[in-house]
Amino acid sequence: MKAPRSIIISRHDHERLESLLISEFGRAFNDKHYLQLLRRELDNAAIVDSEDVPPDVVTMNSIVRLREESSAEIETYTLVFPAAANIADGKLSILAPIGTAILGYRVGDRVSWQVPGGTVHFFIEELVFQPERDRIPA
Repeated sequence: MKAPRSIIISRHDHERLESLLISEFGRAFNDKHYLQLLRRELDNAAIVDSEDVPPDVVTMNSIVRLREESSAEIETYTLVFPAAANIADGKLSILAPIGTAILGYRVGDRVSWQVPGGTVHFFIEELVFQPERDRIPA
């Protein structure tokens, strides 16, 4: 059996996500299977300093293009914390199933998650913006 793959996450994102999961807000969603998967991913993540995050890894506040495998439809999202989420504006909460599925994965990776009608598969097509990679020098 293949060992689970470990995601890459910045120390700052890891700390904020840990705080979110133990907050009252996070505990309200604790019974959701995808959040249990996020917990497992965080427990097994490769935690690195922001400057050491590879340039093709999806981090918090990244803008990412996803291609749905069966239809080839492309969607663009910004991965955000719940308070900033607004799907109409393309701001996808980390607590949404697709948000938890893409965090820490790389351009070219295939991600899957359960929806009421079965399993949906997406490819991370492009990382339009990654805060760690695209920050403006001071």
